[in-house]
Amino acid sequence: MLSVIIPAYNEEAMVPVAAETIDEILARENIPHELLFVDDGSKDATWAKIEAAAEARACVRGIHFSRNFGKESAVSAGLAYAKGDCCAVIDCDLQHPPEKLVEMYRLWESGYEIVEGVKHSRGEESAAHALAARTFYRLISSAAGFDMSRASDFKLLDRSAVNALLNMREKNTFFRALSSWIGFKSTQVEFDVQERAAGESKWSFRSLVRYAIKNVASFTCAPMYFVLALGIVMFAVMVVFGTVSLVQKLSGVAVEGFTTVILLLLFIGSIIMISLGIIGYYLSIIFDEIKARPKYIVSAECGRGMEE
Repeated sequence: MLSVIIPAYNEEAMVPVAAETIDEILARENIPHELLFVDDGSKDATWAKIEAAAEARACVRGIHFSRNFGKESAVSAGLAYAKGDCCAVIDCDLQHPPEKLVEMYRLWESGYEIVEGVKHSRGEESAAHALAARTFYRLISSAAGFDMSRASDFKLLDRSAVNALLNMREKNTFFRALSSWIGFKSTQVEFDVQERAAGESKWSFRSLVRYAIKNVASFTCAPMYFVLALGIVMFAVMVVFGTVSLVQKLSGVAVEGFTTVILLLLFIGSIIMISLGIIGYYLSIIFDEIKARPKYIVSAECGRGMEE
């Protein structure tokens, strides 16, 4: 059976559309399936729509978080509650084309354990967003050792791969990267990002930046290497200016240098503050991990599968 995990946050307009569309596509192809909606503490009627979909369709199940824990937690919960022999993750807004699930499932039947959806085109987005996305994925790709420039959360995983992810005890996870990091026999399916059928994107620029910073820090130590690089740069600057000052002192040349001193102090102070900020962020992640609080809290469940 295929478990389709659908994280949803304030998606009351899309839940009925997603349930109907995905169910009909998979049923037409005679693929046994369940649709598992994960309500990430929505503030609108998303949970009521999931309950209604579960009443109308036997394949629909739902779990509801006590508050908003974030998309990564929603994906983790979906993997933990899914009952299928393989699991697919797809966005509730259907910007991931659901018809690709059929192709992914057939590839899984042929022996692949991970089928990754990779973006052929990113759809309509601003130049600033595109630049930020390229920078983010370049950093992650460099740290991970594999190309993530077209990566997405749209994936299908065999039960063995799902269990490997569930066995990871870390709280701050990055599903998009970890599902590639674990290995297994993999292949790719290209897709074009679709326009939303209803509703609006819940991702603001600020939330995207926070999401990127959190995932970079949770998956890689690259920012710490940045601190080391800044230290090396400062050492080189010190050697150059120290040599120049020493030569001028020995030659008896008077050095005014007040502006240079001020600029150097400002530069060094900025480097120190940036470095402390990066180190402090990693300490906060460590503190968050050692508290060992759960990734999410499920406050309600629905669907006929709950009766089994």
